[in-house]
Amino acid sequence: MANAEEAINVDQAAQDIAAGRTSLGIEFGSTRIKAVLIDESYRTLASGDFGWENHLVDGLWTYPLDEVWQGLQAAYAALAADVKASYGLELTQVGSMGFSAMMHGYLAFDKSGELLVPFRTWRNSNTGQAHERLSQLFQFNIPERWSIAHLYQAILNHEPHVPQVAFFTTLAGYVHWKLTGRKVLGIGDASGMFPIDSTAREFDKGMLDLFRQIPEVAAQPWDIADLLPQPLVAGQDAGVLTPEGAKLLDPTGTLQAGAPLAPPEGDAGTGMVATNAVRPRTGNVSAGTSIFAMVVLEQRLQALHPEVDPVTTPAGDPAGMSHANNFTSDLNAWVGIFADFAKATGASISTNDLYATLFRSALEGDPDAGGLINYCFYSGEFLAGLDEGRPVFARGPESRMSLANFMRAQLFSAFSPVKIGMDVMTKQEGVQVDSLVGHGGIFTTPKVAQKILAAAFNAPIKVMSTAAEGGAWGMAVLADYLRHRDQELAAYLDQQVFAQAQSTTEEPDPSDVKGFEEFFARFQQGLPIERAAIAAIPLES
Repeated sequence: MANAEEAINVDQAAQDIAAGRTSLGIEFGSTRIKAVLIDESYRTLASGDFGWENHLVDGLWTYPLDEVWQGLQAAYAALAADVKASYGLELTQVGSMGFSAMMHGYLAFDKSGELLVPFRTWRNSNTGQAHERLSQLFQFNIPERWSIAHLYQAILNHEPHVPQVAFFTTLAGYVHWKLTGRKVLGIGDASGMFPIDSTAREFDKGMLDLFRQIPEVAAQPWDIADLLPQPLVAGQDAGVLTPEGAKLLDPTGTLQAGAPLAPPEGDAGTGMVATNAVRPRTGNVSAGTSIFAMVVLEQRLQALHPEVDPVTTPAGDPAGMSHANNFTSDLNAWVGIFADFAKATGASISTNDLYATLFRSALEGDPDAGGLINYCFYSGEFLAGLDEGRPVFARGPESRMSLANFMRAQLFSAFSPVKIGMDVMTKQEGVQVDSLVGHGGIFTTPKVAQKILAAAFNAPIKVMSTAAEGGAWGMAVLADYLRHRDQELAAYLDQQVFAQAQSTTEEPDPSDVKGFEEFFARFQQGLPIERAAIAAIPLES
């Protein structure tokens, strides 16, 4: 990879763009849709984004499909405008492209391609009965977020749409289908729909048979294998941008059809790629609206652990993921309060400087955050045994309330739920981790989140120069990999993408580790506070 600080030669970049020596990655995150165009040295040439938010409708979190297309077109238009402003070119072609999105969830369509019920996102935790029954049947954890859990819960609930289902997929799979006509899915994203056989690189046939034999499933007019998309490993042919797809992406008609598309992936897979964590014994922590810690395994976990999602890398190798539904939403809300205060005083401070100032203050706090407690639960959190969430900040009268301790408690609480599943892998299953890489915007403030995470996991945390690039950049790299599919994905990342990448590593500080453990014990002991808040505060008001 080119040095992140290396200046881009505008003339050369313009030539590359005009010749199609580029790759485009677009990722649908929980709060932002981001598009990134990279060159053959993996440098970002242009980008665009669109902010959006999920909606709570009838007790379920969703995004309307018209907002999916509005957001996609807006993010692409912003990228095309960036190309025009930076290089004086209309963006008429790209060499390859790919789409990724938040994993899991439920998008179900009938035989005419019509959506049967509103998109049910990963954030919903109303599938507990399905999770428990399927996990016991398969002796393999089926998290509440997984697509098959949503389908089976709909069966158990006797929802009238179920017999009409002809196809269901994830958000990335849906967008890819509409742009290419292909009902396929990257194997990493597919592993969040139904268990994968990592040897055969396909859905587990034995578990498909077990699912078919469930009486209420057998009574349906469809076969489960016919409803699922085809899993593809990174580098496999996933189709091309059709003329209709080009118009969906770029309604101006400027973008030409024909670009090859990479298999659509989930945000876990693009996080692995963006952190060069696809080899066994490597891992990453990807932090955004939700957070997950991922470790690539040398073999499947030996026991059933509800705290760990058994997923795969984009190459199909087994991985364990500790996934928490909540991370930055509460943190961002508190930062917004400080922004309002700054504005009220007449102070002028940029958003980036505000975050950096507040985050840095956390390093000055007491090791255990002074006795403060915070729960960042906007939504339900399986790892904490919560079907719903309510953000709560609490403290005792003898706690040491200060800005430093407050921000430290915010960051500690954000990392606490994901630690539960990580401890299961490393302490109960003996999973070995050679390197763990932090990834996401929270790591752009030097040292702070990296140091906090090192304390939480009691492990060295590496942050690379690509830490802020995000999943869209990782998806663009997967799109570029279509031209290098003769190489193993891990070798391609090592030898080409990250060969010159710069990084910093934070070792765990013993005082911070002890402080985090004290906070974490208080966090777990105080969970009845959160449950009382759920009982007392209405979900919608």
